[in-house]
Amino acid sequence: MAQQPKQERAVQTRESLLRAAADVFDEVGFAGASISRILKRAGLTAGALYFHFDSKEDLARAVMNAQPRSIVPWLESEGLQRLVDITMVWAYQLRVDPLLRAGVRLTGEQGSFGVKDAAPYQEWSQIMTECLESARERGELQAGVEPAELAEFVVEACTGMQMYSAVASEARADLSERAVRMWRLLLPGVAVPAVVARTEVNPDRIRDVLRVASTAATAADGQVRKGAEEFVGGERADAAG
Repeated sequence: MAQQPKQERAVQTRESLLRAAADVFDEVGFAGASISRILKRAGLTAGALYFHFDSKEDLARAVMNAQPRSIVPWLESEGLQRLVDITMVWAYQLRVDPLLRAGVRLTGEQGSFGVKDAAPYQEWSQIMTECLESARERGELQAGVEPAELAEFVVEACTGMQMYSAVASEARADLSERAVRMWRLLLPGVAVPAVVARTEVNPDRIRDVLRVASTAATAADGQVRKGAEEFVGGERADAAG
């Protein structure tokens, strides 16, 4: 029992370092981020950092691999709708969550710091494959649709889509619209007609999913709650205007 508070502090320290590093990587990229700047942002010592991470590269890998936790734990939908929800919430959270945004940025520029790691893409592919395998078991997919192949295609499409959005709009403002368009084009070719008709693919869906996330999120993962509050608050402001 005496070890529990120490273990909790260690978890909290690691989380603080991860969040601080994500903020800095998001702002200036890997090359512009220094250990001293990350430590200043976290309010921690070098000893604390090196207890959890071997180097700046190791810290960058941890940020890259943390992407799914900003989205996946909070979803309650299943099958094909779950896959759609992952991409729609991803498109929105990429605008408000520095941890997710930094992970995406580092994954794209990892070659500049001597890393060639496909794990972040592969993890997304695995998560999406599981959604599609569930969809197949539920009779939602057309005959001949292979979950792993489709999952990898969606990861590839989302990767290119966010890169395009980053240069075509301010702060990826049009990314949600692009995700909607992707599914409206893709769904009729992969899902049976009844599932195409009932699958929700629209930005309003994000509001409902994030509201659930806002309720479920813990204080340690409050960025998901923040995303939900900002989304709902923005809608209220738009309505008032």
